[in-house]
Amino acid sequence: MKRIVLLLIFCALLSLPSVISAQEEFEKDIVTTDGGELEMTFIGHGTLMFSYNDLIIHIDPVSREADYSTMPDADIILISHEHGDHLDHSAIKQIRKENTLILCNESSSKGLDGCIIMKNGDSRRVRNISVKAVPAYNIVHKRSSGEPFHPKGNGNGYLLTIGGKKVYVAGDTENIPEMKNFGDIDIAFLPVNLPYTMSLEMAADAAKMIKPEILYPYHFGATEISELAGLLDETDIELRIRNLR
Repeated sequence: MKRIVLLLIFCALLSLPSVISAQEEFEKDIVTTDGGELEMTFIGHGTLMFSYNDLIIHIDPVSREADYSTMPDADIILISHEHGDHLDHSAIKQIRKENTLILCNESSSKGLDGCIIMKNGDSRRVRNISVKAVPAYNIVHKRSSGEPFHPKGNGNGYLLTIGGKKVYVAGDTENIPEMKNFGDIDIAFLPVNLPYTMSLEMAADAAKMIKPEILYPYHFGATEISELAGLLDETDIELRIRNLR
């Protein structure tokens, strides 16, 4: 019996490094806020994870970007919209615990029990985090049917206030006029891939509207994202490029 127990322990120890490496392979940045450190983990594409004190926030978790069986359980999950590269029920199931709060747009709520629906303009305070849903939509880019890839009034971007820092996670959007009214932004995540979201020029225009201190392009696919730097030369925006294809 002792040999069996020792063998099981040995096997568990052998598997531990792979679990650790699965969590550590992602790039991370840390910024200091008035309430503690905010750690941002760049999972991939439109998928992010924030850690603030003991709080874990998952944004658009998708299984193709990470093995969610190895990821920390969520205190808050934010879903921007219902497309498969942003809404994945399997990933949510693996990180959802009894008291996890899920905030989503209305179209994502189907089949997602307990989701708190947020419409454009809605605000909530959850776990000491201020969350505001803002518009995310296409004006120019449309399907062959003439329907925008992301219709106005459906999807959400999110403005999060964490320890006094205002973080904008845009979701799938173009450089919409509402951005002019978002106020001071400390950190912004803007999507840059055609035809679904923004061109480099659109992203530069959006950045100039919201004027973040730090800009992370995300959801950028095959876009030559380094070219965005030249379009922001005359601004004070710090462009940080991470592995978020």
